[in-house]
Amino acid sequence: MFRQFRSAVEAALADALAELDLPTDDLGIERPPDDMDATLASSVAFRLAGEVGDAPPNVAATVAEAVSVADADYVASVDTAGPYVNFHANERYLADTLDAAAVDADYGALPDRDASVVVEHTSANPTGPVHVGRARNPIVGDAVANLLEYAGYDVDRHYYVNDAGRQMAVFTWAYERFDEGDLDSEPARDRAEYDLVRYYRKGNAFLEEADADDVEAAEEEIQSILKGLEAGDEATYERVGEVVDAVLGGMKACLGRLPAEFDEFVKETRFMRDGSTDDIAARLKETDHAVYEEDAWQLELDEWGIDKNLVFLRSDDTSLYTTRDLAHHEWKFDTYDRAVTVLGEDHKLQADQLDATLELLGNDTDRLGHVIYSYVNLPDGKMSTRQGTGVMLDDLLDEAIDRARDAVESRMDDRIRDDDLTDEDVERIAHQVGIGAVRYDIVSKQPAKAITFEWEDALDFEAQSAPFVQYVHARCAGILGEAAAAGIDVPGVTEGADGAVDPDALDVDAGALETDAARDLLREVARFPAAIEAAADDLEPHTIATFTREFADAYNAFYRECPVVTAESDALRDARLAVVAAAKHTMANALDVLGVEAPESM
Repeated sequence: MFRQFRSAVEAALADALAELDLPTDDLGIERPPDDMDATLASSVAFRLAGEVGDAPPNVAATVAEAVSVADADYVASVDTAGPYVNFHANERYLADTLDAAAVDADYGALPDRDASVVVEHTSANPTGPVHVGRARNPIVGDAVANLLEYAGYDVDRHYYVNDAGRQMAVFTWAYERFDEGDLDSEPARDRAEYDLVRYYRKGNAFLEEADADDVEAAEEEIQSILKGLEAGDEATYERVGEVVDAVLGGMKACLGRLPAEFDEFVKETRFMRDGSTDDIAARLKETDHAVYEEDAWQLELDEWGIDKNLVFLRSDDTSLYTTRDLAHHEWKFDTYDRAVTVLGEDHKLQADQLDATLELLGNDTDRLGHVIYSYVNLPDGKMSTRQGTGVMLDDLLDEAIDRARDAVESRMDDRIRDDDLTDEDVERIAHQVGIGAVRYDIVSKQPAKAITFEWEDALDFEAQSAPFVQYVHARCAGILGEAAAAGIDVPGVTEGADGAVDPDALDVDAGALETDAARDLLREVARFPAAIEAAADDLEPHTIATFTREFADAYNAFYRECPVVTAESDALRDARLAVVAAAKHTMANALDVLGVEAPESM
């Protein structure tokens, strides 16, 4: 409904400006300031004041007078508040919102766009456990994929596996070179990546500390592995694959705890074996931007504002990661309508070089989007897999669950513990809240901003954190459950004879919602699909986290002011129950976009 309302406002305002012979290129439509009673407002008067030669409030009045809302869907009236032109929704807007959201468990999901998109995220080198510093990639990446699905895209989630670079050659050599007795420690966890990373660390330590002759011999073996991969040697692929697949298995188990799951693990060597990497190198050599300098083939990308050349082929004709990634991206373009990649800030230059080179090769790079994020730090500092230091994502999730369990138990009085929550409930809530707190705290920040993760903020039930917004859903579920137990028909809870939700259970009058708190909450429900659309267009899942906080504020005002089951009339009770059902669906789906569970009780 909000999307239709906004479209009607845009059309009416554009017609008015055209009638006044004023430019219509920027309508300035936005959410009004909190102290203004309007559904949408336009700040266009600020932009036009200089052109008209009058004060913004006077320009706003002139524009408002020219606006006709007679045929504007869902628009009741237009007025001004100082320099703003305000648009007010009619009663049908709230009634249709209530009808849709109260019974639709998928409320907020947009129609199918008949377009496919691949979201590549995480793609951490399979050299050991996932550490906290990189946790933002799977959390943001999974939320981006969820968001695009809600926006109507057919989404595939991919993990691009670097199984052809020097790191994997070192890892393979070390795994074959050393035995358990050569290692300095026991695995930190009983899982493959924790076991095998010890070989990788041992190999790096050996290359740094061993005698020159021993290092030279090791380097020859490592180079032999790299050349075997480049030459398509099947035995070499199998050697490297044994290590890669074992480590990936453990990493998948860790990421599954978030959860962040993938439709496909696309290996880098795929694009070496099928000849597409060689094809890329040959095509690049033929361009006017290719130069042979410093014993390597390079691309000069000054034309794209990039002052660092892209090296795409070594003197021995071996390819580089970016060369293979170019082949990977052309495969994406052949397979999907759009491609989105989530990358750490240290890959920004690589992303710019990739975009420029893909364009040089004749690809439509408008189909490619990047989400660049800064890393997550704990107060103690950064982490390093190579040196074997730092905090792993598994450790962070364990700690989050433990702290959430303590927080839940400390908030429970004896009555709640005895009557409502079993030990199993406490454990379920601890997992939902603990992991939800990690995900929410990370995804709620703008990706480009650095994060220092603070437990006190992430698990604060009173602040605008995951528990704060999850509690809204739990309260909604509690009210609807109480009503259903009392024999009251409840939208989304009352079932028909076949066990499905009965849409006829919703027979309410939105006009019975006489309080501002109830109507304000319903307006927030109405704008959720538009929030999904805008966030998906900009690849900004953090704006959905902002929506959940604003929504929680509106719901809590409603909760304080509007008794539901004990309302003074059946008509008012039923209308408020419908609002609660609509709020439950809205919050559940907003949290689902963020990858945060919506507890039925807390």
